[in-house]
Amino acid sequence: MTQAPTRIPAAIPAGIHERLRLIGRVIDPEATSPLYNMLHRPELPPAAARDVAYGPDARHKLDVFTPAAAPVDDAEGEPLPRPVFVFVHGGGFVGGNKCTPGSPYYDNVMVWASESGLVGVNVTYRLAPDHPWPVAQQDLQAALRWVRENIAEHGGDPERVILVGHSAGAAHVAQYLAHPEFHDIPGGGVAGAILLSGLFDPATCEPTPRLEAYFGTDTHLYAERSALPGLAALDLPLLIAIAEWDPEDFHRQSGLLYEHITGHGGSHAWFYQLDGHNHLSEVYAVGTADEALEALLGSFVRGVVGE
Repeated sequence: MTQAPTRIPAAIPAGIHERLRLIGRVIDPEATSPLYNMLHRPELPPAAARDVAYGPDARHKLDVFTPAAAPVDDAEGEPLPRPVFVFVHGGGFVGGNKCTPGSPYYDNVMVWASESGLVGVNVTYRLAPDHPWPVAQQDLQAALRWVRENIAEHGGDPERVILVGHSAGAAHVAQYLAHPEFHDIPGGGVAGAILLSGLFDPATCEPTPRLEAYFGTDTHLYAERSALPGLAALDLPLLIAIAEWDPEDFHRQSGLLYEHITGHGGSHAWFYQLDGHNHLSEVYAVGTADEALEALLGSFVRGVVGE
């Protein structure tokens, strides 16, 4: 990596900090999840709408979380619509879900969004190997179409959408934004995007069975499926973030993306590292006393779409 990220200190409890260091650069949900489960509230506020269908498949589902506080009224006394925070989960291209019964993840991200005055939308999508490239991008296209057509009913502003992806979700968000053929409207219908610990250029990624499950085994096609050229050409605010204990390939890929954007004259990307965290803990910590990622997300959202 030639372009170093700005480092963000995190408020990780000492015992957990040491456990994360010992886990190291391995993506291990069974080891990481228990460290954070008890740091969350016993019961999180419920979704305003759960398992809303945005398409015909069983995994074409999304949840909507809305703020409990009344919206601010405009000069005519009408409630002002709120910015929208759309989250796309990870799972190594072959797994994952928007929420897991008995677990705070990833309702914790949605509760943070709603308690920050945003309308939260948590999306799931079809998985490889049964659904390879570009199915996830088509699913994001359909989900964002649903947001554009329906989010006003939940108090959201379809003109102020922030699209967020973590891990494979970040890869899917990047590919969706970078390839205009998936856009119903210019820019893909979003005002900005946040890419957390993603892989963006399959041609230079470390080859893995999960990567091949989504992008295919014909590596000659990988270059045209890269997100780098499209994201550099798309004048869209981008927050790129990694965790200190992410596997090295995530560091390389995020640095490569940032370097590609800035090297082509782009000034619309910002690059950060969350110190002390690993690939999973950075998102598991949202909603706990460790507000490092929350502060980063909130600052970006306010800078792009306001309160």
